[in-house]
Amino acid sequence: MLNRGVSPPIKNITQLLLKIPQEIALSNGIPVFVVNMGTQDVFKIEVIFNAGRPFEQKKMVARATANLLNEGTRTKSAAEIAEQLDFYGSSLSLPVNLDTSNVILFGLNKHFDKMIHLLIDLLTAPIFPQEELNSYLENSKQRLLVDLAQTDVVSYRAITEFIYGKEHPYGYNSLPELYAKITRQDLIQHWENNFIANNCKVIISGKISDAMLQKLDTYLGKLPIKELPKENFPAIIKQTPQKVKIKQEGAVQTSIRIGRQLFNKHHPDFRGLLFLNTVLGGYFGSRLMANIREDKGYTYNIYSTLDALHRDGYFYIGTEVGTEFAELALKEIYKEMNLLCEEKISVNELQMVKNYMLGNLLTMLDGTFNVSDVVKTIVTEQLGFDSFVTLVDSIHQTTPEQLQKLAQKYFRKEDMWEVVVGA
Repeated sequence: MLNRGVSPPIKNITQLLLKIPQEIALSNGIPVFVVNMGTQDVFKIEVIFNAGRPFEQKKMVARATANLLNEGTRTKSAAEIAEQLDFYGSSLSLPVNLDTSNVILFGLNKHFDKMIHLLIDLLTAPIFPQEELNSYLENSKQRLLVDLAQTDVVSYRAITEFIYGKEHPYGYNSLPELYAKITRQDLIQHWENNFIANNCKVIISGKISDAMLQKLDTYLGKLPIKELPKENFPAIIKQTPQKVKIKQEGAVQTSIRIGRQLFNKHHPDFRGLLFLNTVLGGYFGSRLMANIREDKGYTYNIYSTLDALHRDGYFYIGTEVGTEFAELALKEIYKEMNLLCEEKISVNELQMVKNYMLGNLLTMLDGTFNVSDVVKTIVTEQLGFDSFVTLVDSIHQTTPEQLQKLAQKYFRKEDMWEVVVGA
């Protein structure tokens, strides 16, 4: 009989294997990565374009173009597009980040033909109606005014601007005057220049048949091939990090951001620094959380993150505290960073973080759509499919000595920008 009073034994995760996708090419050369898994008759198509900020001719145009792709085509209005998605039980999202613009379509296999027809319509025949653009720009300006009243938004905008510079694609911030300069022709030009076959990758996942792949080629094979867009990624002008205090009248909390420029995932120190960041503030049991939330009670949430972009990356710590605790919180943050420089992590804490990170990677392999997200990261950041196994191995092999050396190299106080926003 099963004794439910006894918990099951804990087993260490020793090996994680990523299912390598099948790679094919459409008739126009678009690389397609097929993650054929699962038993349910569902699919996910993600079309990825290198159409982010480094490819803009005018600031904020990349996001505006992506957000208005589904607001009308030459054959369908925005309402008809939404109605068709709803009728066939599908969903569409248009995420855009600093580097790429993506189009993600979920649906049922039995409606694949109708949905892929809609997808290609959005990609090849958007009209960016002036009325919808006006509404988007006005809503964006109003939302920005609301956001700028929040200290956490202001501090994040400030630290990325200080790290990269206010004119750099990774550093500039949205402003009402930037929205005011965007025209419909800007969107059309950005779409024509960037949403092309030779600037595109596709990841399709789910229970995928050969017939579906053939239809994918029939429709997405229509994307045109043009001259590749020119990339605008100027050199990052390094400045001496400073402490910056920004006054926010009426703020009930003070927002703190501490960070510095780093690198992308190709750097040899990235995997080790990912582990170190987890120790410091990358999970609920982290040192920052244990000290500043649980012990001191200065905040409800504190975290550190390692943001790896395609061409660079940065590290920062973020929290919101009562104004009376701001200086005390800063002192404790630097104390935790300094401890990692001066003392080696214990064997017990090292193993706990290893278990957490490996468990997190395990959840990333749970289900076809999760696996497709891993594949997307590998493909878009050009890491190679052996990188997942390499990451698992590096977690297993991480030592206290390695972490201490990385902390001494990258957690120096004099290298950190400090931004404090509050009353």
